Amino acid sequence: MTDLAPPALIRLDEQGGGVALLTLSDPDRRNAMTAEMGAVLSGTLAELGARPDVRVVVLTGAGPAFSGGGDLGMLADKVARAKAGQDQTASMRRFYEAFLTVAEAPFPVLAAVNGHAVGAGACVAMACDLAIVSATAKIGFNFTKLGIHPGMGGSWTLPRLVGPQRAAELLYTGRLVTGEQAAAYGMALEAVPAAEVLPRTLALAAEIAAGAPQPLRQLKRSLAGSATRTLVEQLEVEASAQAENYRSEDVEEGLRAARERRAPVFRGR
Repeated sequence: MTDLAPPALIRLDEQGGGVALLTLSDPDRRNAMTAEMGAVLSGTLAELGARPDVRVVVLTGAGPAFSGGGDLGMLADKVARAKAGQDQTASMRRFYEAFLTVAEAPFPVLAAVNGHAVGAGACVAMACDLAIVSATAKIGFNFTKLGIHPGMGGSWTLPRLVGPQRAAELLYTGRLVTGEQAAAYGMALEAVPAAEVLPRTLALAAEIAAGAPQPLRQLKRSLAGSATRTLVEQLEVEASAQAENYRSEDVEEGLRAARERRAPVFRGR
């Protein structure tokens, strides 16, 4: 464990092999999301992003929940400020952007959804590159049941994962689904028993981290932008990325390992 993040908010555990584990750590309050937690998360991801040895990050929650969503006290404060005439648009944008650094991070971020993920908690899990969920976890977007419009990018991310009609139904109703249903809808890669969520996600992270670091980081960017590009534009992105790879030592190692029929050992050079 390192001292990059206060344990009261975010715990960072080095897993070796280029994998880092981040844990939302406020289990007594179901890892409720606050501006303070978001600031620590975004700062920690920025520090990890500057480290060439970090290839994949896994995000999970302490205790039985992934995250119950935005802190209710924080939301009540927003209401009071709004009623006093203060526009909350900018503060909500800052709140979203801090947690959604999982989508902007330069490496793949995998969500290990160990338990309930509701509201903003579900949105953050869906914003990760891949998610493994507990089959029995409750997952949903309960914003309208709180009297607020969906936030944390949910109205953008969810339609892209499950299609417009299913997303509309889940967002309009605020209905909670099981992790098994969530995976069937396309909100997660797979659903497994709760005890297997973190080991399965870490195993997948290690498998990804065995790839060459430069293409992994390039792929994070190219996948993020692919939805808004034409095929011709995406081909240009791919060609440019490969041209960069051809100047690396790792591509030589990859080709040598293929000829020798062994696993490559990439060094990020």
